[in-house]
Amino acid sequence: MAGGGAAPGSAPRVPLRALLRAVNALLRQRRHRAALAVLKGFRNGAVYGAKIRAPHALVMTFLFRSGSLREKLKSIAQATYTHSRNLAYFVFTYKGLMALQSWLQGKKIPFHSFFAACIGGWLVFGENNPINSQIVMYLLSRILFGLSRLAVEKGYVPQPKQDPFPLLAALVWGTVLWLFEYHRQTLQPSLQASMTYLYDDSDVWHDISDFLIYNKRPASE
Repeated sequence: MAGGGAAPGSAPRVPLRALLRAVNALLRQRRHRAALAVLKGFRNGAVYGAKIRAPHALVMTFLFRSGSLREKLKSIAQATYTHSRNLAYFVFTYKGLMALQSWLQGKKIPFHSFFAACIGGWLVFGENNPINSQIVMYLLSRILFGLSRLAVEKGYVPQPKQDPFPLLAALVWGTVLWLFEYHRQTLQPSLQASMTYLYDDSDVWHDISDFLIYNKRPASE
């Protein structure tokens, strides 16, 4: 048809450029900023969760998990999805509650952050499963470091005269190996698997193949 007009009876097309302009105009409106920040937080949580879980799950699955290739890929996909989903839900909940509290009280105060994160942690990470357990333990170690530094900054604990990190490293490694050797059931499963590979499997070999090339003899042998 000459002139390039829309066919009779068809809905008029919205040019892509005009649609993008409308979306960008909406994104720049300050009155929608809090709600849009919640949505972008959901997006960033999903992306970040997938980015950090997929490589970890890939390595741990192929190093320590038995089963067919399909089962391994399914396990990797499931772990990545769970981590991505949970982090997205948490960020969405946290930022949503932060915005709601600020709107109700007219300002932002420190307790808002603690309360919103507590609610999000309970709702999203409250189920005791391997993914949530790893995330909570990861955060716990960093919280302890952070609180230690805060205690020194606030003057509750005197500034150490020497770097305490060597002592901390010695106590951490001494404790974890003692637990592994005598109470390993108390350790998280992925840590047990890693330490079994390092400390138990290195005690077993039959010839050069499973001494240097493989950790264990291939099943066919």
